Amino acid sequence: MRRLVAVMAVSVAVALPSTAAAQAQATPGTTPVSLARRANLWTAPAPQESGAATERPVQVALFFPVQIFPETTPIQGVRLNLLYGKSADVTGLDLGLVNQTTHSFLGVQFGLVGVAQGTFTGGQVNWINVSQGTFEGIQWGGIVNSLEQGRGAQLGLVNAAQRFRGLQFGLVNYAKSINGVQLGLINIIKQGGQFPVMVLVNWGKGTLEELEKG
Repeated sequence: MRRLVAVMAVSVAVALPSTAAAQAQATPGTTPVSLARRANLWTAPAPQESGAATERPVQVALFFPVQIFPETTPIQGVRLNLLYGKSADVTGLDLGLVNQTTHSFLGVQFGLVGVAQGTFTGGQVNWINVSQGTFEGIQWGGIVNSLEQGRGAQLGLVNAAQRFRGLQFGLVNYAKSINGVQLGLINIIKQGGQFPVMVLVNWGKGTLEELEKG
């Protein structure tokens, strides 16, 4: 009985390669690997994903692109922009003449000009503050504060917002749509305001739809 089982096992082992070879010859372009795929006996290894950029605790920039690490390197710590620095993601303290982020920022930014093209959470404390993405926090500028959409407070000589929830305090305040209060010499609310133009104080109760549509 044992001899019979051994003979059958040897026969099967010999027959399988010959069968695969015969099928490969019968079908042009057929290989043992393709046959194994059809029989669900072989699966190609999944491609390895490239790792994310390594976070760095410090970034120093002279004038972009002359800086220690490239724009795509995430910074978690301190970024010093002697003249002009540009990074995609910054978390922490941002200091410099011109500070720019293109994707996300979380922390406090000090300088002459601050530009956030992506999300910004925290404090933008520059003479000129510009937020082109979604903003949450405070813009405290000496001259101009400008944001596309967000909530919090704008404190400066001139404050401008497209879609905003919160407080605008300055000499001139402008909002295309606001759910909040304006305090200043001239207060302008383009839609949804108590008054289109008002001195000293104005307020609006812009709905969510109005704020989203702008």
